Amino acid sequence: MRTNLWAAASGVVAAGTVLATAELVSLFAGAETSPLFAVGSLVIDLAPPGVKSLIIGLFGTGDKAVLLVLLALVVLALAVLAGILERRRPPWGTVVLVAVSGVAIVAVTTRAGATGFWAVPTVIGMIVGVLVLRALTTRLKRWQASENSDAPLRSQAGIDRRGFFVFAGITAVAAVVVGAVARSMNAVAGAVSSARAAITLPAPATAAPSVPAGADLGIEGLAPYVTPNDSFYRIDTALQVPQVSADTWTLKISGMVEEEVELSWSDLLALPLEEHVVTLACVSNEVGGELIGNAVWLGYPIRELLARAKPTAGADMVLSTSVDGFTAGTPLETLQDDDRVAILAVGMNGEPLPVEHGFPVRMVVAGLYGYVSATKWVIDLRVTRFADAQGYWTPRGWSALGPIKTESRIDVPRAGATVAAGTVAVAGVAWAQHTGVAKVEVRVDDGDWAEARLADTTGIDTWVQWVFEWDAPAGNHTLAVRATDESGYTQTADQAPPAPDGATGWDTISVSVSG
Repeated sequence: MRTNLWAAASGVVAAGTVLATAELVSLFAGAETSPLFAVGSLVIDLAPPGVKSLIIGLFGTGDKAVLLVLLALVVLALAVLAGILERRRPPWGTVVLVAVSGVAIVAVTTRAGATGFWAVPTVIGMIVGVLVLRALTTRLKRWQASENSDAPLRSQAGIDRRGFFVFAGITAVAAVVVGAVARSMNAVAGAVSSARAAITLPAPATAAPSVPAGADLGIEGLAPYVTPNDSFYRIDTALQVPQVSADTWTLKISGMVEEEVELSWSDLLALPLEEHVVTLACVSNEVGGELIGNAVWLGYPIRELLARAKPTAGADMVLSTSVDGFTAGTPLETLQDDDRVAILAVGMNGEPLPVEHGFPVRMVVAGLYGYVSATKWVIDLRVTRFADAQGYWTPRGWSALGPIKTESRIDVPRAGATVAAGTVAVAGVAWAQHTGVAKVEVRVDDGDWAEARLADTTGIDTWVQWVFEWDAPAGNHTLAVRATDESGYTQTADQAPPAPDGATGWDTISVSVSG
């Protein structure tokens, strides 16, 4: 039993050596060749849609941290298995280590823009890891043999034991130190935060409407009309936030066009930029969820760039691609619509895009869920057809078009809260993208629907705050909300999950009213 424990530890040390060596070599080969986050991205790509939806539903924006923990546990288990097998049934431990490294090699070399050279750090790490595993296993077997030998040779056991622990200890410490330092240097090498901070964006040629004073009701616990950048939700497939330099960024428009268009960062900033207030929503948002936010965006209309490129007959979709390989399919007519906000955004709430929200350039399209429109770190727009191409999420079970559904949410009081009897402000937000909210109604228990008061808004592409002054009697009560948009549609009571085209249902909470 004790021998198996040290064999398992040998596997863990060997696996750590693989990662540390790969990180060290990637300092010279390029930060993008590191296998650490490439494996996580591959897992995201291969995971069934139901699993992804479950993790996002349970953990929201903490989904990536959960994934990394789960991935670490799997790697730990495989490392333990490799150590035990190498002691008991060699060379099967080596085979396991090589197989796991092989998965990492596939993950690295299948990333967007990868070449065969990107495999070099992982291959070198694998070789060093195998050598460490065999060296530790040899020392462990020597220690075991001397302990089980006749009395004259047992004095050798102490020497062999020390030899195993010294080698394992030095290797483990070296792996931790080298791996941590190399990972930190890789992150710093790719960081663009300082360069972003030095950027001064041009003033918009067309400014957004001023946010009216009455747009924010100022109720404690109610989401602000404009979501601060550091509070804005983030859902994407990137485990490691891409670090893209504005100086080297380019965008290409190609495919079914008469003329290909290529744009640099300086080219984009020289254009007459527009400012718009737009609410973005994630299709994974549950009823009453928080995967939605409203911001002031600065950018240039995509329709103007498409007009330069001149899409050819038959084209009906634009496939946008992120620097990390993510793709989204957006209807061409939506991007060409003169009445639709669809921009290449460079600014968010008066500053350059935060790195985690797509710096230097992302797409913002009003009225469509982000998975079909809001590509971050965008570098390519290919004009094509829905019959010929698909975005990242469509083959994984999500609908191809993704219009945002009319919905509403209760922010205060919180579900399960206890409030004092008397006048209670029931408040929240409602949205009907590119249509506009006409009214919001609240129902207490099984009573009649009562109309709430709507706050002001800058337009139909943003959410709107609402409040209902409830004369709350003592007892336990249920509150529900529903919105009606300007087309006359009232959101349905039918409960549906986010997949495949957005959740539906009334946000309903229970509260206690104390006498």
